[in-house]
Parts: sequence; C-alpha cells; structure tokens
Amino acid sequence: MGPLKDIKIFDLTRVLAGPHCTQILGDLGADIIKVERVENGDDTRKFAPPFMKDENGNDTDQSAYFSGTNRNKRSITLNLNSPEGQDIAKQLIAKSDILVENFKVGTLAKYGLDYNTLKDEFPSLIYCSITGFGQTGPYSKRPAYDALVQAMGGVMSLTGDANGEPMKVGVSIADLMAGMYGTVSILAALRHRDKTNEGQHLDISMLDAHVAWLANQGMNYLATNENPERLGNQHPNILPYQVMPSQDGYFVLSVGNDATFERFCKVASCENLLEDKIYSEAINRVKNRKVVTKTLNEITKQHPTEWWLERLEKSNIGCCAINTLDDVFKDPQVLAREMVIKMSGTAPDKLPYKLIANPMKMKEGSISYRYPPPKHGEHTDEILRDYLDLSKDEILTMKKSGII
Repeated sequence: MGPLKDIKIFDLTRVLAGPHCTQILGDLGADIIKVERVENGDDTRKFAPPFMKDENGNDTDQSAYFSGTNRNKRSITLNLNSPEGQDIAKQLIAKSDILVENFKVGTLAKYGLDYNTLKDEFPSLIYCSITGFGQTGPYSKRPAYDALVQAMGGVMSLTGDANGEPMKVGVSIADLMAGMYGTVSILAALRHRDKTNEGQHLDISMLDAHVAWLANQGMNYLATNENPERLGNQHPNILPYQVMPSQDGYFVLSVGNDATFERFCKVASCENLLEDKIYSEAINRVKNRKVVTKTLNEITKQHPTEWWLERLEKSNIGCCAINTLDDVFKDPQVLAREMVIKMSGTAPDKLPYKLIANPMKMKEGSISYRYPPPKHGEHTDEILRDYLDLSKDEILTMKKSGII
C-alpha cells in the first residue's frame, strides 16, 4: 500500500500544481478525498481535447489532462458556499492528517476553511497552501498561471534562440515544480509532527519555486550581476553540450570535461584541434563559444546521426537522438522501467487508462496504483457513508438541496 498508507488527505486542489502534489502522495499510499464543485468539478475536466478513449477507441468525457494528475484519489462533490457543505468539510478535515489547497489567498477564509480558522480546532493538521506568489508580499493576492510565472521567474529570458523571441518550457514546469516542493514540505512536516504532534502551515509559492530552480543560471547572475544571454540549445558553462547538426538531422552531444573532448576529437578525426587551447581547454571553449561551435558544427555535419551515435556511445561520450513522444514511449529503457501503466476504470464502462507512472522506485513501501482517475463526484456516497456514517436518506436529501 505504500509508506503513507495510514495518512488521510483532504484535497482542495484543482488544475495542476496542487493535484500533482497530491497524486504523488496518493501514489505513496495516502488516502485522498478530492473535493470538487458540484456543477463542474475540477477545471481540467474540460481542458480538452484530447479525451481518454474507451475500448472501442471513441472519446469519453474524461480529459487526458485531468487523468494525468488525479489517480489514487476519490472524488466527492461539495458546495462550500453553503453552511452545510462547510460543516461536512470540517467533519472530513477532523478525520484528516493533511489539507492541501491551491485557492487564491483569502478565498478559503470566506468558507471558514483557512488555516487561521482551523489551526486551534485541529492543532495537528498539516495545512499546505500552494499559490502563485505565496501568502505574503505585494503580489500575494494576484492570480497566477504557469506561463505567467515562467515569464516572471526569468526562465523565459533564458529559453529560446538568441535571435528569436523568449520561449516558455514546453510543459507546465512552474506548476509541476511548485507541486513537487509542496510534496517535499508535506513529508518534512509529517516527520516534524511525528516528533512533536504539532501541525503547521506550509506556504508554497510557484514564483518562489521557479526562482529556486534557476540553479546555475541564477547563480551565474548572482556572481556577475549580468543577465545571462539566451543560448538556444547550448549550455551556459560547458561546450560542446548542445544540439549538433548531422548530415541527415540533429543529435545531442554532451561533453562535460577535457578528457571527454579529447575522446570526441579522436572519434571525429580532428585531433589537430587539441593543439589549440581555444579547443583543448573547457574554459576557453566557453569563452570562444561562437568560433568553437561553428568549427564543431562543420565537423558533425560530415556524417549521419546514427554514425555519430554508434561511435560516440562506444567511446563513452554523452549523446542521444532527439526523440518524439512516440519514440519516448517505445524506448526500451522507458519500457524496462515500466514508466507506462495501465488501469481499469470503474463499472459500468471500465474505461481503460494508460497513464505515466510514478518515477520513484522503492525497495520497501513501494508505489501503488489503487484508484484510476475518478469520475466527477464518483465517490461522494461512499465517502459520506464510510467517513461520516451518513444514511442513504441523509445523502439523498443533501443531493436534492445542492449541498453535494
């Protein structure tokens, strides 16, 4: 069942950063109640096409986007605008170890579900807020979106061709990294609670997370007070470490030190370059980026991609083809590591799910896949019955009143 099998999470998240966080915890065994709006549910249910397919290859009403971040969760619909819905929420929170939310700052206070309202009643509750800009600061109440944070956080100024427009990363990396930091903070808070029996508020900002993973590029700026230039597919501190043209396409070459560059020169039959410090020394290669790149590009254009990959791999030089997603999901290493999983949906349609697996491989307390991505409100009756001991009639009355 996983190392978090006894942990219960009240999940007030939607779209990507929050659901990514809670899915990781669900894969680790946590029991997750995903709260959705009565009418429409999580916004990503309509982030489509594409939709998941049924056994006959026809579109269902389950979006691929939603399905990618909501397995191992049970869905309950709840009207938090109503006092009755708020009361149900608090009853479920009372049985939970963790609450995760990604509402705009101040929104949950309207429902009495903010941390300051809950902390005294539930002192051991770990309350994780994932927002665009955090709970403090001049931007705290602004809405945030992944592309906006990529722009504000600087990565777009670093990404793209030097002569082209700034470019965002091709996946929602600001959301994903905020969710990842949220997961790490929750695990640390659980460890703290084990020792003290104290809950706490975790304040995760997408912008903070984005600045944190600027990594070497952020440090390059702090060391020089100079904005790094956009280098396209080149590395700011290593060369050659980039996309290289071949006779019939492109490949990636990763040379991390001078010894590896020497081996490259032997494979490429250009050992004469080693007589010039511009080429033989790593720092000089970076300082003379344009001339070194131009020279090496002319060399790699002399042979097809497969010629390079075969010989470079034999010489233990980092290289690879540039895969499409079709290539990725057929790659023998990806398949060997079981990075695609299959799950069956619930009756009556038993929708077949093909999902990206959790990458964590654990010797003890392994990852588990128990629930496929839920239908909207699929587990409402089950949760109210099992957690709060409500009867069928009580549940039916709540449905008629629009509470659930």
